[in-house]
Amino acid sequence: MNTILTEQAAIDVQEQLRTQVIQTDMLPADIKLIAGVDVEYDKDSDLIAGAFVLLDFNTLEVVEVATHCMEVTFPYIPGLFSFREMPVLLEAWKKLTQRPDVIICDGQGLAHPRRFGLACHMGIVLDVPALGCGKTRLFGTYEQPGAERGSVSPLLAEDNGEHIGNALRSQEGINPVFVSVGHKISLDTATTLVLKMCTTYRLPETTRKADHYGREAFLAYRKNVE
Repeated sequence: MNTILTEQAAIDVQEQLRTQVIQTDMLPADIKLIAGVDVEYDKDSDLIAGAFVLLDFNTLEVVEVATHCMEVTFPYIPGLFSFREMPVLLEAWKKLTQRPDVIICDGQGLAHPRRFGLACHMGIVLDVPALGCGKTRLFGTYEQPGAERGSVSPLLAEDNGEHIGNALRSQEGINPVFVSVGHKISLDTATTLVLKMCTTYRLPETTRKADHYGREAFLAYRKNVE
């Protein structure tokens, strides 16, 4: 990742790479490892922590964890969050000894004003199937899905009405999450995978575990530098 990109240069990268996004399933028939990624920010400094967690697809047991802490290298600019988060996540990725079959990002994929959120960026750079599962809507309009678990309503782009994601009710009566394609996966498959990962809570276990280990990485880093 180039750490000295201007805002316009970063937008140009998005515009260039988004043409490479594949919206069809290119996952293995037998998924064995599914990854969660998350980034934690230190409210008191420029420190950022990235975590990759690999789970057994069938048991959801943690198989491997890799984390990295560093200073953030890109400013806070709406629509360009992936340029803040990719550097630390790529460093964590390098520490993994195994490779996942698919990655669930805590963020957006195509459900983005330029159709190139973190899940697209990560999927393209790593050449791994990836999808986004956001806690909040970044872009698009939707009707509330039904109250029961598994209910879905389309997320439609505000600029052209394109179907860019799904609002998914991952648990009964709880606010939906927002699922979108990252790379090498269809929206239907991405939605099915997120629902499978949401065994008990609103957020998928991949995200919950990555969030936990990202916070642990902060604690360990601070302890080592004190």
